[in-house]
Amino acid sequence: MTETVYQSISPSDFFYRNREIAGFSNPSRAIYAAVREILENSLDACEVHRVPPDIYIRLTEVEAASENGASIYTMRVEDNGSGLPSEQIPHSFCQVFYGSKYTLKQARGTFGLGGTITILYGQITTHKPVTITSSTGGDIHEYEMMIDIEHNRPIILRHNVLDNKKGWRGTVLELQLEGDYSRIKSRLLDYLKQTAMVNPYADITFVDPGGRLFRFERGTEMMPPLPQPVDPHPHGIDVENFRRLVTITNSKNMKNFMMDHFQGVGVKTAANFLEAAGINPRAKPRTLKPEDIVKLVRAAKEYPNFKRPDPTCLSPIGEELLENGIRKELGLTEDDFLKVVTRKPSTYLGFPFIVEVAIATGSSIRRQFKGGTTIIRFANRIPLLFDESSGVIWKVVNRNIHWDTYKVTSDTPMIVVVHVCSTKIPYKTVGKEYMADQPEVEREITNAIRTAARSLRLYISRGVRLARERHRLDIFAKFLPKIAEFAAKLSDREELPDIAPLLAAVSQTIPEVEKKLKEVPDIGGQSS
Repeated sequence: MTETVYQSISPSDFFYRNREIAGFSNPSRAIYAAVREILENSLDACEVHRVPPDIYIRLTEVEAASENGASIYTMRVEDNGSGLPSEQIPHSFCQVFYGSKYTLKQARGTFGLGGTITILYGQITTHKPVTITSSTGGDIHEYEMMIDIEHNRPIILRHNVLDNKKGWRGTVLELQLEGDYSRIKSRLLDYLKQTAMVNPYADITFVDPGGRLFRFERGTEMMPPLPQPVDPHPHGIDVENFRRLVTITNSKNMKNFMMDHFQGVGVKTAANFLEAAGINPRAKPRTLKPEDIVKLVRAAKEYPNFKRPDPTCLSPIGEELLENGIRKELGLTEDDFLKVVTRKPSTYLGFPFIVEVAIATGSSIRRQFKGGTTIIRFANRIPLLFDESSGVIWKVVNRNIHWDTYKVTSDTPMIVVVHVCSTKIPYKTVGKEYMADQPEVEREITNAIRTAARSLRLYISRGVRLARERHRLDIFAKFLPKIAEFAAKLSDREELPDIAPLLAAVSQTIPEVEKKLKEVPDIGGQSS
């Protein structure tokens, strides 16, 4: 009889065995995921330090493609961010689930892994260490490390301390990994372009394995405000989180407990909720039985009088920055149409979220994308490039919005940009490339697009009327000379009548029409 073996594995070992969960499913996706993880780590570090990011990424092929099409690359990423304290560097980069992102606020990243999963992938495909160089402004610390996969801890191979005479601050990461750049090149460049679009204050330089340099220059120094950590909202709490709060609380009674650990709960709200839940407000939190905790959590989810979740934990791009980024990366001119809409904060299941939408069209869009609608999706300022048709954004754009209402045809070249930021993005799968059909999120996206589309309808109507007037002028210009010539023959006159004043009078209607159309109220500013 075969003996059953029971064992536990570390978080590092789990991702070693299931690296596709974090996006490292094949050599090409591995390159994409590696650049994405490290770049977003660098953006976060710069934003925390409140300096416009200067990020340099270089991929160098060091070993030609093998039979499976994968090559070995060296990836080097440099940033001017906050840097890390020396004692935090080994754990931050070589220990899975160690970092500063595990608070209730909007954050980039797939699982809060930062660069750790990239380092893990590089190690298991090349067995090479990672080199991390970082400084917070003092000494420069250089580490060469690997991950102890079985025990989820760093192995420090080398640690050097260098003088920092120039006061440099930032982080440099260099590692080797297996990948296939050729198959993911276009997607990776799209990712970098879209990242620059929603982070227009960043300067990103990418050098590919062929030595080609791609520069995404910043368009502004202005940065959005940082999201602030907040207490959980009662509607978003679960039994386990509630139990943990009970075990660590210093609150003397349940009334104070509700006020101390949940956002937007004051004296009156706490008293009314506990009365509705059937819990004594003077009871000590640590005396709660498991069934009491379950009852409280269920009551909290159903109680209607809590305040809306605090949106300060969110950091939307903002209309000015989003417009700047779109114009910069799409090369829009003043003649092109662009409307940006930011909705007011809303909530689903106790989690706050904000929807931002932009619609662009015009000759610049036609040159780049030809006809039809192109959707560009973001979640917490991260581009979503895969599985587009599976998500709620595609559903809203292609099913919920009746574009003919806004004079948009199937040939109209149009870009629809949608950004959702939240403390908890409603992803549908572990791949986190598209969002589920959460009714509240779907409604906000729909209303935002409709608001922007009303301005689009006005723009298209103006264009149609101007085209009609210009066509009328062309007809006059074509036939008036012939009419004048025919009239001269009929009257036996050698000299043709002067039609210039008449053409000038007709031509004057064009700027008049343009002026009147500009005086039409911009109904696109109305909200649903």
